Amino acid sequence: MEATPPNPPATHAPTLLPEWSEARRAAEAQYHAEVEQNLKRNFAANLAHGLLGQTGFRLVTAPTFVPAYIFLLSGSEFMVGFALASQWLGNALSSLLGATMAEHRKRVLPVGLMIGWGMRLGVLGLALSGYFMPPKWALVFACVFLMCFGLFNGIQAVIFNTLMAKVIPLRLRGRLTGFRNFAAGLTASGVAYIGGKYFVEAHAFGNGYATTFLAAFILTSIGLSMLMLVREPEPPEVRPRTNVMRRLRQIPDLLRNDKELARFYLATAAASLGTLAVPFYILYAAKSIGLTGTNLGVLSTAFLLAQTGTNLIWGSIADKMGNRIVFLAAIGVWALSTLMLLEVHSLLMLAVVFAGLGAGQGGFQNSTQNIILEFGTREDLPMRIAMMNTGIAFMNALGPLLGGLIAHTLGFTAVFSISALMLAVSFATVLFTVKEPRARGLFH
Repeated sequence: MEATPPNPPATHAPTLLPEWSEARRAAEAQYHAEVEQNLKRNFAANLAHGLLGQTGFRLVTAPTFVPAYIFLLSGSEFMVGFALASQWLGNALSSLLGATMAEHRKRVLPVGLMIGWGMRLGVLGLALSGYFMPPKWALVFACVFLMCFGLFNGIQAVIFNTLMAKVIPLRLRGRLTGFRNFAAGLTASGVAYIGGKYFVEAHAFGNGYATTFLAAFILTSIGLSMLMLVREPEPPEVRPRTNVMRRLRQIPDLLRNDKELARFYLATAAASLGTLAVPFYILYAAKSIGLTGTNLGVLSTAFLLAQTGTNLIWGSIADKMGNRIVFLAAIGVWALSTLMLLEVHSLLMLAVVFAGLGAGQGGFQNSTQNIILEFGTREDLPMRIAMMNTGIAFMNALGPLLGGLIAHTLGFTAVFSISALMLAVSFATVLFTVKEPRARGLFH
């Protein structure tokens, strides 16, 4: 697959709504012409940013290193859930703020860069606390820095998805995210194996986990710098600036006016609650085969390689058939793999199951990131993204806490069964109540 898109055919005209004036139509045509003019440069910059950024962040967000690190510090399944909940709570609290920071700006990249550096400082703090603090305090500060990471991530996700929607046309978004995730997964899987075998197992620099997180900080920092190459167009119109509380009061009207969007939010929330099992994948595997650095590296690599290989497939399907079918297929793979985890007890079969988990979660992330761009017009895009991210983050915060309590009281079988049930609810909701939004023709 090419790293840069081909020259765009002349038939890719902007969407022009009938109620627009001639002046607005002309301004929109000029805006889209600027997008096409800078497409190769912006495609390459977004690809480089995603490659390096996701390579690093997957070391933090993959269901292996952080849960194993927190369990090493605490010896408690509940604390694993609590630490992961701290991260997602921070994400949930900040997503709507990200929308209000982005939707009135004609250029969102400058504030996005500032927020991006704040997010990376959370990863750096996670590494440094591991190096220089005793286990008790390292655990406390790990929770603090994971929450900081989540706070900035909630804002950054809104801003950078808004930026991508501005500079990458719909016809190429699936391939961009698919190829970006593919390339990032390849490098992340290699780094994950190195992190497990040569950092964690060898106690590199006195703390292999901290060294892994430091590597994540370095990679993501280089990736963020690549976004400075982006040439961001100024749209003809943006929403007037308003405060957070006023925009929150407008959310019920947005949901009432778009029933399918509201149902899609419910489906993503249900799937996200299914993540209550995610921190415990690696702990369950540890009970079966032991948690050596090599096993940690192998399972991390299987998870990330599967995200990698399938993202090319997910992206291609999305561009040709829409993101709804990708969402359904990914949720199905994720649920099936979750149930299979209970039936396998060898490193080889666990690696296969972790590959299925990676493929399913990768497809879910890819499809939700892109499908939300297609439900309406550009002016409400930051708020649509923020509302989805907030719902996902709250469920991701609640999930690990529930998972920790359930694992401690009822065991892993109950955790994985409830997770699969929530994924089934999400699948059924989209299958029966949400149509392919691309058919609306309202997006840009």
